Amino acid sequence: MKDKTIDYILRTTWLSVQKMYNEEALKFESTMATGFTLLSIDPEKGTPSTALGPKMGMEATSLSRTLKTMEKKGLITRKPNPKDGRGVIISLTDFGVEKRESSKEKVLIFNEAIKNNVSPEKLKHFYEVADVINDMVCNKKIYNQSDS
Repeated sequence: MKDKTIDYILRTTWLSVQKMYNEEALKFESTMATGFTLLSIDPEKGTPSTALGPKMGMEATSLSRTLKTMEKKGLITRKPNPKDGRGVIISLTDFGVEKRESSKEKVLIFNEAIKNNVSPEKLKHFYEVADVINDMVCNKKIYNQSDS
C-alpha cells in the first residue's frame, strides 16, 4: 500500500507490539493480557472489578476469562467490596506482585528502547497525535451516533 492510512499504521504497529509482548510473556508461561491486568490492579489496595474493565478498555467477558485464569495461577484473589456488597475487589497475591514487577520491567525496557531511538521532539508529537485520536474517537467526533 503506497499511502498507508492512519488506521493501518495504528493497527499494524499495535499488532507488532502485542506479538512482541506475547512472545516475551510466553517465556514466563503468561500472556500480554495477564501482564496488562497485573499492571492495572492497585498493588496495595486492590481494584474494584467494575473499575478494572473500563480502566483497561476490555470487554467484561474477556476480562472475566483473564481473571479466572489469573486466580487459578495464584496471581490474584477476589474479596467482597466493603463499600459495595455487590462488588468484588481484585487483589494481587505475593506471587501476583512479583509477576507485576516482571511485567512492569518489560514495559519499561520497551519504553526505554523507543526513547533511545526516537528524538524527544518526535515522541512529544507522537503523544500529541495519540491524544487527539483518542479524544476524537472517545468523544464520537468522527462518526456521529445519529449517522447510524
